[in-house]
Amino acid sequence: MLKDLEVFVAVVAAGNFSTAALDLDVAVSSVTRRIEGLEQALGVTLFRRGSRKLVLTDAGQFFLGTARNVLSELSEAREAMSNSDAELRGQLTVAAPGVFGRMHVAPAVQSFLRTYPGIEVDLRLSDRLIDLSVDRVDIAIRIGRLTDGELIASHLAPLRRLLCASPGYLEKYGRPETLKDLLDHECLTVSSKPTPRGWWTFPGLNRGAPLPIKGRLQCDDTETLLDAAVAGFGIVHLATWLVDERLRRGELVSLFPSEDGSAAKDAPAIHAVRLPGRSHVKKARLFLEHMRDHVGTPPYWDQTSSRGPEATRNR
Repeated sequence: MLKDLEVFVAVVAAGNFSTAALDLDVAVSSVTRRIEGLEQALGVTLFRRGSRKLVLTDAGQFFLGTARNVLSELSEAREAMSNSDAELRGQLTVAAPGVFGRMHVAPAVQSFLRTYPGIEVDLRLSDRLIDLSVDRVDIAIRIGRLTDGELIASHLAPLRRLLCASPGYLEKYGRPETLKDLLDHECLTVSSKPTPRGWWTFPGLNRGAPLPIKGRLQCDDTETLLDAAVAGFGIVHLATWLVDERLRRGELVSLFPSEDGSAAKDAPAIHAVRLPGRSHVKKARLFLEHMRDHVGTPPYWDQTSSRGPEATRNR
């Protein structure tokens, strides 16, 4: 199967069987048999055969990312094993969204540096979408749905959002008994339009579209919305990794803990991504393992929201 994947990737790069055969130093018939066998094993057609050039089908385009990742992982594993005794030194570049990076990645980087004193980390915190190749980043943390099939993704945690309000707000305005009651409350939300996917959206409600909630305060900064909720200005729908600390301190109350949407098949998540074929493979793998251990299963920030304010962190 691995040889079939190598032939498939070579055919995509060459654009036809004959050129791929020359590149691989094999007969054209061998390339043809490999592709036909792969298509039969997968139960799909990978190429549309044209008169001049092969064109990937939708299934072929989808499978290409997987094939490249498998071959890259194998190559990197061989490299890591051949250099298993090499001393770990040098720089590792890690990128993460600003707030999440400050709250959850920076502490992991600090403990990583203590564990591996020969490694240096360049931690870059920014909310812009990092191009790993252009910005020469080894690992990037991505929150939401992944759209780049060229990247190797490692799942870190589900992305859960909770509806929260301060005890003061609930005492003054009452607690909503159903999700539809949110329409009668002050709700704090982002000012960007349309509403980001997953915000104020709940299974089986409003045909999957965000609830048309209203509120006097909108902002493009989630920390500001969090502070406003703590101050009693309304209800927020924010990620558990952001509200965890405030829940533990009793500054916020989770209103509908079971309505987070994380169980949906296509639910967004938190991933660490890297480019196949980049250097520093072993250091990147070590950091990913360290990050997974730091976050835990379930993530430490979800332990409070699932068990109540009395829960404590166990990192």
